[in-house]
Amino acid sequence: MTTRAGFVALIGEPNAGKSTLLNRMVGAKVSIVTHKVQTTRARIRGVAMEGESQIVFVDTPGLFQPRRRLDRAMVAAAWGGAADADVVVLMVEAHRGITEGVERILEGLENIGEGRKIALAINKIDRVQSEVLLGLTKDLNERYAFADTFMISAEKGYGVDHLRGWLAEQLPEGPWLYPEDQIADLPMRMIAAEMTREKLTLRLHQELPYQLTVETENWEERKDGSAKIDQLIYVMRDGHKGIVLGKRGETIKAVSQAARAELEEFLDRKVHLFLQVKVRPNWLEESERYSEMGLDFKDGN
Repeated sequence: MTTRAGFVALIGEPNAGKSTLLNRMVGAKVSIVTHKVQTTRARIRGVAMEGESQIVFVDTPGLFQPRRRLDRAMVAAAWGGAADADVVVLMVEAHRGITEGVERILEGLENIGEGRKIALAINKIDRVQSEVLLGLTKDLNERYAFADTFMISAEKGYGVDHLRGWLAEQLPEGPWLYPEDQIADLPMRMIAAEMTREKLTLRLHQELPYQLTVETENWEERKDGSAKIDQLIYVMRDGHKGIVLGKRGETIKAVSQAARAELEEFLDRKVHLFLQVKVRPNWLEESERYSEMGLDFKDGN
């Protein structure tokens, strides 16, 4: 029996569907999915088993034009994740086609293409006519010699099994990298923080989500099998604190309930979640906030 194992990086513009695809491939919610652009900060890895192959997914932040230090660190992490992977999958949204952002990524592929296979996955195919798809496929393959092209809908699951099967065959032969029952190598404290951040992002549609971060400060295993989790939400100004708390604390309460419910489902046990909001004007410039997110502060320079 030959086992295979290796890393697959999903790259693309923000909102191309990378997290949705990762969650579908892995079969559990590992990477947070929201309609806000640019919500994946750390390189979250999900592990999928396919036959005798173990596929370890590196979910990279979306590639976009960076403006701030955090943006630059995220883009560096995305290209770094792709350069470390055995196989790279570029995801392009069918209905958006070749945007300026996709053009920039295609140029960047030349730098990381050597020594690894790069596949193309055209996502959200249910949104366009087949002739548009064929035109887009031809156009993209003329611009870069992809190892293979897949038409998928990450959300509905079309074509995902086919892509996963192909990826499993491309990985190098070797022992598995993780125990079979492990789905993410992100520490649970970080996954818990991501879940709360997702709930905040969904509740607060304004600019605010980019100005806040969540950290799991304390995790206590209780005798009755439950977990007590204390989290800090850092915001940049007093006004933001008010928004996060909401009228009579309604927003934070709703966020806490939603995050707790999801954590309980994920951990399969009772969770006591306590959230606190702190104003920290310079958190975007603090190196320890970056390491909490699995990013390199120096990459932001």
